[in-house]
Amino acid sequence: MTVAQVFTALDFAGIFLFALSGGIIAARKQLDPFGAAVIGAVTGMGGGTLRDMILGDLPVYWVAAPQYLVIALIGGVAGYYGSELVRGEEGARRRALIWADAGGLGVFCVLGAQAGLAAGVHWSIALVTGVMSAAFGGLVRDIIVNDVPLVLRADVYALAALFGASVYVASVMLGAPESWAAPGAALAAFALRGCAIVWKWSLPPIGRVD
Repeated sequence: MTVAQVFTALDFAGIFLFALSGGIIAARKQLDPFGAAVIGAVTGMGGGTLRDMILGDLPVYWVAAPQYLVIALIGGVAGYYGSELVRGEEGARRRALIWADAGGLGVFCVLGAQAGLAAGVHWSIALVTGVMSAAFGGLVRDIIVNDVPLVLRADVYALAALFGASVYVASVMLGAPESWAAPGAALAAFALRGCAIVWKWSLPPIGRVD
């Protein structure tokens, strides 16, 4: 696959996975299918939209390529109806939501970092765009449904996005082919987030302050 094809495949996968998580949480909150489609679209495309706005890449990517919106809508509805397969099993829905979100995070931290480097910004800013791309869609999703956003909890979440973006930026700067660096970095972020989910890794909170 060419570099362009690799990033297109990652883009589609990331949008679908994040939108899937939006549909799952819409089912958990007992919204209707339209609400699931809206939350799926917001979740799937929110991070990339913020990334493009920060980097001045306007109009944002999905305006020029409506297929991304279609994928996000399909992902939202798929998550909504797919979660009905485990209706009544709140634990199963919760696990599906977290793992779909982890997959989207792994992909979008790399896409955000790549967009930053392609725009010619400093590598440190590329790390920021990577983390923001990975976290913003889920942040908006959780705020809409009145949940505490995953990125603001003690879980290893934003740190996993930063790790994936750092692996990608470091690999590219060391001369690794982008077609290998991108999937490898996405997998690294997903692995760290997955380990945090399985073994309940978290950053220590400050605790109650009286």
